[in-house]
Amino acid sequence: MRRRDLLRTATATAVAGAAGVPTLDTVTFASDAGAPAVTRTVSGRLPAGAPDYVYLPVEVPPGVREIAVAYTYDRPAVPAGTQGNACDIGIFDERGTALGGAGFRGWSGGARTEFAISAERATPGYLPGPVRPGTWHVVLGPYTVAPQGLAYEVTVTLRYGTAPSGATPRPVYPPQRARGRGRAWYRGDNHLHSVHSDGKRTPAEIAAAARAAGLDWITTTEHNTTSAHAAWEGLWGDDLLILTGEEVTTRNGHVVALGTDPGTFVDWRYRARDGAFGRFARRIRQAGGLVVPAHPYATCVGCSWKFGYEDADAVEVWNGPYTPDDEVAIAAWDAMLVTSVRGGTGTSSQSGRWLPAMGNSDAHREPQPVGMPQTVVLADDLSREALQAGIRAGRSWIAESSAVQLSFEVVGGGRGAHAGIGERLRVAADAEATARLKVSGVPADCTASFVTDQGRLFTAPVRAGVIEWRTTPAYAAYVRAEVRRPAADGGASGVPGPMVAMTNPVFLGER
Repeated sequence: MRRRDLLRTATATAVAGAAGVPTLDTVTFASDAGAPAVTRTVSGRLPAGAPDYVYLPVEVPPGVREIAVAYTYDRPAVPAGTQGNACDIGIFDERGTALGGAGFRGWSGGARTEFAISAERATPGYLPGPVRPGTWHVVLGPYTVAPQGLAYEVTVTLRYGTAPSGATPRPVYPPQRARGRGRAWYRGDNHLHSVHSDGKRTPAEIAAAARAAGLDWITTTEHNTTSAHAAWEGLWGDDLLILTGEEVTTRNGHVVALGTDPGTFVDWRYRARDGAFGRFARRIRQAGGLVVPAHPYATCVGCSWKFGYEDADAVEVWNGPYTPDDEVAIAAWDAMLVTSVRGGTGTSSQSGRWLPAMGNSDAHREPQPVGMPQTVVLADDLSREALQAGIRAGRSWIAESSAVQLSFEVVGGGRGAHAGIGERLRVAADAEATARLKVSGVPADCTASFVTDQGRLFTAPVRAGVIEWRTTPAYAAYVRAEVRRPAADGGASGVPGPMVAMTNPVFLGER
C-alpha cells in the first residue's frame, strides 16, 4: 500500500504555566489513524526573555512504531552586539519531564533539525526504545532570542505498525579496564564530541585520532545525552580505554561528568540560582564519575562557570588550543591554590582541600586535534578507578601533545626526602628544598618557570637541561612548573607566551 501522510496544522502562541513548567497546547493524534503515518505541525512565537525550556506535549496513542520530529525557526537580522535566535531541541517520553527523572529520550541541542526514535534505532543524540502510549514532551530550548522574538514551527510525525523485529538492541558498553603498563603515566583526553551531539567525527574517527595522538584513554562527553555510550563497540582495545561521561551543558556553565557508569544520564535544566547543582554533582559521583567544571572562563553564551567549586573534583583550566580564557582560568585556579594553603576563608582553606587542574581538547571536528591538550596521570593501572584516583589526587600534568615528556619533583630535608606532582614534601619550614624539572619534546625556544603562592619566581630556557631552583617551605607553600612558548610581543607587556605543558603543584611543609 502506498504511504499517505495526513497533515494538520495548529498554532500555539501562548505559553501556559503547568506546575511551574512552561507548556504549550497539547498535540493530539487519533488512536486509530487508519494510515501508515500521521503528521501534525505546530507553530508559534517565543518572546525575548522566554523561559530556558518550553515543553510541547504530544499525546501518543497505542500502536505507534516511530516518532519523528522536525523543527525550524526564524533568524531575523539584529543590531550589532545583539544576540540573534538560536533554539535547541530534545524530547522526553511518557515517563515525564521531572528534573533528573527517567523520561529522558534524547537531546541534539542546535546540531540537528530533525530526529526519529523507534524501538530498533534512533538518531544520534537520542535513545532507541519502544514508543509507548502516553504524553511525550518535545523540549524547545531558546538559547538566545532576538528582540523580535523567535518564531518556530514543530512537525511531529507518528508512524504506525510493527517494525520487522520491534526489539531494542541491548547496548554494548566499553570495558572499564585495558591492559596498561602497571603503575605508569597514562595520557588521556576527557572532553570530546562526536556526531552524537554537535561534533562532526564518528566514534570510529575519534578512536583513530586518539591512537594517532598517542593517547591511552579517552572519555566520550556529549552535550546532555548518553546516546554515544553504546557507540564504541569494536573500537576499544588493549591500547585504548574508552570511558563514558557527559558534558552537562547548563545555562550557567558546563561540567564534564568524567567516567560515569555507562547509560547514566545527568540532567542539565537548571541555573545556579536554582540551587540544584549539588544534587547533580552527587548524582555524578554516585555513578562513579568525577565532577569537572569545563572551560570556566569561556566567552560563549552560558559557557562560563557560575556554580562555584565546592562540589568539584578537578577543574579544566586548559581547553583546546591555548587562548586568553585559559590564561584567566589558570590564574583563578592558582588563586584557589593560595587560598587552600595560606589559611584564607572558605571550605577549601578550612579542610586543606585543593582542586587539581586538568586539560582536554574539547575537539568537535577537523582540524581540531584530539589530544591537544591532554592530561597525563600517574595511575596504578589503565582502569577507570585508577585513573580517577590519580586525577582526584592531582598526580597529573597537562601537555599540548604526546611529544612532550616531563618529570618534576621537589627534594630536600635530608635522608632522600622527595615529593612528586600532587604530593607534599614534609620538611621543616626552614629546610632547603630543590625543585627539579626535566622536559623534552618541546620547541627549543621554550622557557620553563617555577610558580609558587607568591607568583612566578624563576624562569630558565628549557635547553638548560635539568632545571633546578632552591627554596624553603617558609618561602614557597607550593611549587608548580610551566613550560611556555615565547610571548608574541617578546615579553614587553609582561603577558607570558602560550602554554606547552604545566603541572599540578608539589606542596611544601609539614602540615
